[in-house]
Amino acid sequence: MVFLETGSTDCFFNMAFEEYVFEQFDWRESYFSLWQNENAVVVGRHQNTVAEINRNFVCEHDIQVVRRLSGGGAVYHDSGNLNFTFITDARNTDNAHDFVYFIKPVLRALTDIGVFAVMSGRNDLTIDGRKFSGNAQYTRHGRVLHHGTLLFNTNLQFLEAALTPSTLKLQSKGVSSIKSRVTNISEHTDATMGDFRRLLLNSLFPSGVMKRDLTRDAIGEINELRDRKYAAWEWNYSQSPPYTMKTEKQFAFGFVELLLDIKNGTIKNVRIFGDFFSQTDISPLESALIGARPTFNGILDTLADRSITADTFIIGMHNEDLAGML
Repeated sequence: MVFLETGSTDCFFNMAFEEYVFEQFDWRESYFSLWQNENAVVVGRHQNTVAEINRNFVCEHDIQVVRRLSGGGAVYHDSGNLNFTFITDARNTDNAHDFVYFIKPVLRALTDIGVFAVMSGRNDLTIDGRKFSGNAQYTRHGRVLHHGTLLFNTNLQFLEAALTPSTLKLQSKGVSSIKSRVTNISEHTDATMGDFRRLLLNSLFPSGVMKRDLTRDAIGEINELRDRKYAAWEWNYSQSPPYTMKTEKQFAFGFVELLLDIKNGTIKNVRIFGDFFSQTDISPLESALIGARPTFNGILDTLADRSITADTFIIGMHNEDLAGML
């Protein structure tokens, strides 16, 4: 097994790194990496991104949002969270799709720092019934990528706030996260993350770590994949399953309710209701929103491109008011 380091705390780069190693590195070898992200929410491959996050909190605190290759639920990352990844040819072992096979070294290292954890359900690790690790897998053409999170000293208040959807009412066909009570490993040991990291590497590489550095060409290709795919709206939001969004707000000029059908990350149908006053038919405003991204900037840009002023249809409403409802 070869140890790789991403050399980055950028979530978009680290997701691209995993895919690049999975697709491009020698299949005859197995790879292991430990990595961290700055503040980020990582959503599962089949999830509705909007339904998993509190977008107001995420935007206010500069938390990045990225979709990963594997399924499962959304997770919060920060510098207090340590992530691990195994990439191997599934044909090398009969246990490649067994989560326990990859989790055993983690459990051994936790035991070495006095933490007694157990596997809960299919893919979680818990301490005294409280979750600190979620695991997921991606398989393709006989190769498996197994990765997991380890909450060591994460800001749990940020975790809870970022992963709690805001007051938007959504009907989504995506896979929803299951909320669990969480804990940090640091609550149960005096050991540091560095101590745990060393013990985990010793468990996996008893004869010494076999480390390989990324070449300059590989880093360039990973950055290209980062920019083209993982940092792009199309991957992180428009890949979401179709959903219906309902949002409402009381303004000084009246009550406004929006009903939106979203598909491929853009608005496909709009209805606007309320007790506001209007000096003309509302349908041109509804039609103008079709094709827009359901975000503040998406609405503003679309209205500007189509030379639409909300006040023409809803007396007293500015374009920023309408966009702010999302």
